[in-house]
Amino acid sequence: MNNILKSSKLQVWIYLLLIWILSLPFWLMSFIVRGSNLPDNLPLTDIGASLTPTFSALIIIACSKNWKKSLLLFQRIFDFNRIKDKNVLYFSIFLFPVLYILTYFFQMLVGFKTATPHLPSIKIFPVFLIFFVASIAEELGYGAYATEEFQKYYSSLKTAFIIGVPWALWHLNSMIQIGQTTPLILWGLCGTIAVRVVYVWLYNISNHSVFSLILCHTVANTARTFYPGSRPAYEMGNGSIGYGIIIIFALFVVFKTKGKLK
Repeated sequence: MNNILKSSKLQVWIYLLLIWILSLPFWLMSFIVRGSNLPDNLPLTDIGASLTPTFSALIIIACSKNWKKSLLLFQRIFDFNRIKDKNVLYFSIFLFPVLYILTYFFQMLVGFKTATPHLPSIKIFPVFLIFFVASIAEELGYGAYATEEFQKYYSSLKTAFIIGVPWALWHLNSMIQIGQTTPLILWGLCGTIAVRVVYVWLYNISNHSVFSLILCHTVANTARTFYPGSRPAYEMGNGSIGYGIIIIFALFVVFKTKGKLK
């Protein structure tokens, strides 16, 4: 294993494979362990699966015997000091709420029966905390480790797709478990890849701040849970409007930066 990991370029590819290997037991358990009090009725086993991106990074780093890098990984959780332009911080917070507002507007425009918006209840705080911890577990791996390493060898856009495609498919089990339709799953997968394009771009413009990703990821998931009518309302029309708007924004970023995501 150590000999294989001497190639830094190969390490990050093994990292993506390792996430799936470690996640597989949790996916299998999800067919046995039923019922969940998690937001959006997500499988209870997602708690364990969400930890695999960081665990995989730590395993790869440990095999390369770079102990200092392991400690530095956790220091990246609150690396907001890297952000030179504080407007990027506000962008991390408000990007997805704005995209969701646009979704709500277009849903009304096409005649979907939308719920009346209202201020979220106090339940938003524990939900935010759950998603914050989950975002740390994902972005320490996909952001601090994988995005950092892949961009040493590939363009930012290629990096976004290299990480984004398996990351999207990694969500497939959860999509099936919560009973999504095939068209909704397809829109969701495409939307998730688009989200990773946005995250790689955000990572770069924030001077490689993982905190900006964690914050954006947390707000995106929390705001979707508290979307008027909850997540099923956001995904009306098989998610074509909600995820379509995210895809359009990701395409805008690609064309605006000429594919450099910087």
